[in-house]
Amino acid sequence: MNQFISFQIHGGADHGDGMLDMLIAVLAFFEGLTAPNSNGFFSAFLPGLSGMANYHPLFVHFPIAFLIAFFILDALGSVLDKANWRNIAAGLLYLGTISAIFTVIAGFIAANTVVHGGNVHAIMERHEHLGVSVLLLATLLSVWRFKFGERLKAGLNVFFLSIAAVLCVLLSLGADLGGQMVYQYGVAVQAVVQPDNNGHQHNH
Repeated sequence: MNQFISFQIHGGADHGDGMLDMLIAVLAFFEGLTAPNSNGFFSAFLPGLSGMANYHPLFVHFPIAFLIAFFILDALGSVLDKANWRNIAAGLLYLGTISAIFTVIAGFIAANTVVHGGNVHAIMERHEHLGVSVLLLATLLSVWRFKFGERLKAGLNVFFLSIAAVLCVLLSLGADLGGQMVYQYGVAVQAVVQPDNNGHQHNH
């Protein structure tokens, strides 16, 4: 279809790269969007998503961002006596807990579907345990925060923030193991060798 349209427009002449290739790319994009199956849509609109072995990587960033931001903002709000900061931090905690639920579920699905060796299995087990621990602590802190709210003060608040600090440490350790599995062992990564005859480099 794309070749036919480009032939009709330019009579089959060789016009080189540029606007013609851009037009063909746009046509291919919309042709993919209108494909009768969902794979055609995702391949055109979200090629990275369609190429993923599992959806666990889509969720992992949310609990990391929300929960660490919660701890930092809540600690600063406590030290500086900023009630509004602590209210925002509570919202981040709830969002982090909800996103952690989806992340852990997606992680268990990924563990059962991704091919991995014995050396990676031990790392994956520790990664799972840390992930579940983070979810349990986040749930505990969310319930605690929802129940006590602004009554979390003095020693009780110090204990609350101490648990939140432990949560952030476990979260960081789990993220590190996840990165190790992907970047060191290539778990769920389909390597594609791209021939590069021009020796392209990003030199600034």
